[in-house]
Amino acid sequence: MARMTLAEIKARSSTIDWTRVNATTDGDLDRQAKEDGTDVDLPGLAAPSPATVRRHLKLTQKDIAALAGVPVATWRNWEQGRVRLDPAVRTLLRVLWREPDAVRRVMVA
Repeated sequence: MARMTLAEIKARSSTIDWTRVNATTDGDLDRQAKEDGTDVDLPGLAAPSPATVRRHLKLTQKDIAALAGVPVATWRNWEQGRVRLDPAVRTLLRVLWREPDAVRRVMVA
């Protein structure tokens, strides 16, 4: 594995087409979720991914983190798979998915 210094990384040109990224609509995200199989009804006790819940509720990471009562960095770590989701987090995701208004009533009170 080749290693690069921070200066080398910063000197590389970006391969990300930000115009295209910024032009992506919620409809595009919904279509892509259907195509990759992440937009499904949750049978039994399956837990949706944090990103799926957030997109389903049409919230920003900051807003969903506030609703869930966790720091934004924690939510980002969950979405990006940096940390393993423990059973309590999976339960929270199921409740947010199925009963977001109940969570709002409890967390805003």
